[in-house]
Amino acid sequence: MTDKDQPRTARRRFPITFAAVVIAVLAGCLGIYGIGGLIRNASGDPACQPATDLAKKIAPLAQGEVAALTMATAPLRIPDLSFNDGAGKTRQLSEWRGKTVLVNLWATWCVPCRKEMPALDELQGKLGGPKFDVVAINIDTRDPERPRNFLKDANLTHLGFFTDVRAKVFQDLKNIGRALGMPTSVLIDGEGCEIATIAGPAEWASDDAINLIKAASGQ
Repeated sequence: MTDKDQPRTARRRFPITFAAVVIAVLAGCLGIYGIGGLIRNASGDPACQPATDLAKKIAPLAQGEVAALTMATAPLRIPDLSFNDGAGKTRQLSEWRGKTVLVNLWATWCVPCRKEMPALDELQGKLGGPKFDVVAINIDTRDPERPRNFLKDANLTHLGFFTDVRAKVFQDLKNIGRALGMPTSVLIDGEGCEIATIAGPAEWASDDAINLIKAASGQ
């Protein structure tokens, strides 16, 4: 039997099967990264190459208490996250351009988050200023006063109060593969580009963390 003698369904089976596999792979990628995340992770942002170079340079400092940090290996611009401050004013992550920023997502229902907050507060107290800030964004969606009271009761006075009751900041980071659980922290350079990411808590007030943050922020 020649190719011409084969039924059309048999000749079409391979192209259809291949197309189905391609569609399934793309659907999986979109589910993990979202459309924007797929584009960014496929091509990267050339303007973020300096952040990737910095990540490579300071990678030896990701040890001890911050050994779980994943250093950036490809240029990635972090979305311009939107959230509210303690006065209810809408803020954008881009307002911190020019500074190295440690963005942290936390919630009062997250036990590791609560344990991590004093160290983040201490880090802000030690290094917060013109070159660096901790931007800890609470994503409690039910009682807006609960996170505020938590910071007050724990006497955490160095951190600013930022909140997103819709938890959209988590989804925005999840769409680019940078939020897989809680807490999540992303170290970002002054241009809004990823330097490093960590899923889970870290001892941010430790010497290991301080040395890495100083190197990242030029302090």
